[in-house]
Amino acid sequence: MSIESTKAVMESYWRGHGVAAVAEDAVYTMMANGEETVGREAIAAMMDAFYGEIFSGTFESSNVVYGDGKAALEGYLVGKHTGVFAGIPPTGKDVRVPMCIVYDVADNQIQRARIYFQMSVLLQQLSLA
Repeated sequence: MSIESTKAVMESYWRGHGVAAVAEDAVYTMMANGEETVGREAIAAMMDAFYGEIFSGTFESSNVVYGDGKAALEGYLVGKHTGVFAGIPPTGKDVRVPMCIVYDVADNQIQRARIYFQMSVLLQQLSLA
């Protein structure tokens, strides 16, 4: 898969988390705890919950790197803590948490994503650390 093809798949996905860009059997892993979400529909539901219910926020990109079948996105989760996350009840507090996501792309679809989320920063912002 070329860098240009990888970039096209990822840009399509990031324009709205289009599930068409995610493979039917894709795996997204939260690296802090090893929790895996498997399958296109489960991943779409997880993303909707993460950005719509748990944090009522968006991802603010700061850096993107493309490679042959690889992409990395660095930035921040920016929003309000409005749902239960990692056993923490909603606080209503504003958060800005560094994140990095590394994607594997093949056959013009995302096959795997590894999500690095700075839990210590979140805990500090929620005054739980």
